Amino acid sequence: MKHIIILGDGMADWPVADLGDKTLIEYADTPAFDWLARNGRNGLLKTVPDGFHPGSEVANSSILGYDQHQVYEGRGPLEAASIGVELADDDLALRCNIVSLDGDLLKNHSCGRLETEEGDILIKYLQEKLGNERVHFYTGVQYRHLLVIKGGNKHLHCTPPHDVPLQPWREHMLYAETPEAEETAQLLTELVLKSQELLASHPLNIERVKNGQDPANCIWPWGGGYRPKMTPLTETYKQISKGSVITAVDLIRGIGRYAGLKVIDVPGATGLYDTNFEGKAQAAIDALKTDDFVYLHVEASDEAGHDGSVKLKLQTITDLDHRLVQPILDALKDEDVAIALLPDHPTPCSLRTHTNEPIPFAIWHRGIEPDEVQTFGENAAKQGAYGSIEGDAFIKEFMKL
Repeated sequence: MKHIIILGDGMADWPVADLGDKTLIEYADTPAFDWLARNGRNGLLKTVPDGFHPGSEVANSSILGYDQHQVYEGRGPLEAASIGVELADDDLALRCNIVSLDGDLLKNHSCGRLETEEGDILIKYLQEKLGNERVHFYTGVQYRHLLVIKGGNKHLHCTPPHDVPLQPWREHMLYAETPEAEETAQLLTELVLKSQELLASHPLNIERVKNGQDPANCIWPWGGGYRPKMTPLTETYKQISKGSVITAVDLIRGIGRYAGLKVIDVPGATGLYDTNFEGKAQAAIDALKTDDFVYLHVEASDEAGHDGSVKLKLQTITDLDHRLVQPILDALKDEDVAIALLPDHPTPCSLRTHTNEPIPFAIWHRGIEPDEVQTFGENAAKQGAYGSIEGDAFIKEFMKL
């Protein structure tokens, strides 16, 4: 039997009063989701272990069965793997957002949707002005980039910028957690402040402001760590001899590469509400003709949650159901394929950042004995046959099919 996991990033949410106290998944029109729940088996999965920040790097690698106490090194090394940057043992890799500051406030974590071509111009400019043998900036995707500090110390307190929209940025600057990390913290603080001076006067930002766009006027390093030690899935599960990951997000590409999966790029996949849902669905269908395992990740709902837009997030959930899950069901429900559907974590629109509550999941394959759940969602999943599980219990259950 082949296996596909369909992951709607940040799709879970809290009840919304204007939606009759339903969550967004429960309120949205999701016949394909509900078909999987009604014909399959359901449960709740704790994707964020106690003591860990509810980031997508933690949640997605946990879903794949990795023990965070053994592999967690932050987002930076995953970004490095995604864009093909080989890390030395003493390289500290940090996710490097380009953010938008408005006076004393961190206006947003993404510069109002910076394009990759714009980010590339700014990152190369920063490398020219601030880079050296120890400091290196690398272009990623859109506002998500990479900063590598040779000999850097990872024991830093770094606030993810999407956690603090419209808050005073100085109150959330990184700092050292140990005396040994003081030098690294000082270096990074200097880079942040110098980036503000350099980027404010860059012609690209002058043009953005003129056009009414948010300026990309500061770097924000966070999620630092060293190269993680992750055993490929092909060595853990005999059912997987060849697998793929499909995503528009560097972070998930990096997890996939460390997990031994081939990265499939889909034209028009943006990580936003306008992503190519149909193209990603077809890429997954095609991959399963030759591969045993596909991890299909869609970022759109998470970004809508960070924007705090209930309307946009509802659209992304409906699009995921109609334009991606339904075509996959139409193509595969008569095949020997197991399908799992789940978010990685909630991104409540009212909070605009991630939380660590357990998320609903459904597993279906031909011949499975359904439980009593009739619809896919946070509350319905509580009645599912799998109950509440955590750690590697989900992937072990899924892969034994």
